[in-house]
Amino acid sequence: MTIRLARAALLAGCLGLAAACTPAKLAEGRVRSALMDAGLSRPNAACMAERMTDRLTLGQLRKLQALQSPKRSIADYVLTVRRVGDSKLVEVTVSSALLCASGLAPERKPG
Repeated sequence: MTIRLARAALLAGCLGLAAACTPAKLAEGRVRSALMDAGLSRPNAACMAERMTDRLTLGQLRKLQALQSPKRSIADYVLTVRRVGDSKLVEVTVSSALLCASGLAPERKPG
C-alpha cells in the first residue's frame, strides 16, 4: 500500500513539473530578452513576458519575436504590435503593458 502511495506521489510530482515546463513558459526568457531588445525596461519586460507567455500561443509569441527594431518606448512597442493584425496579440500586449507599467500587475516585481 505504501509503495502505491509513493508511486502515486512521484507520478503527481512529475506531472506537476511537466505542467510547469510548458513550451510557453520555456519561451518566457526569450520573450523577456526580445522585449528588452525592443527598448523596454527590465522590470516591464519581465512582467510583460510572464503575462504574455501565459496568455499567447507559441505562434503569437513568434510574431512578437519577429518585431526587431531600434529601441522604443512601451507606447511605440504597442503601436508596432497593432500592425501585426492579431487582435488577441494586441489585447494581451496592451493589457500587459498597461498593468505592468502602472505597477498593478500581480506579476510586477519591485525593482
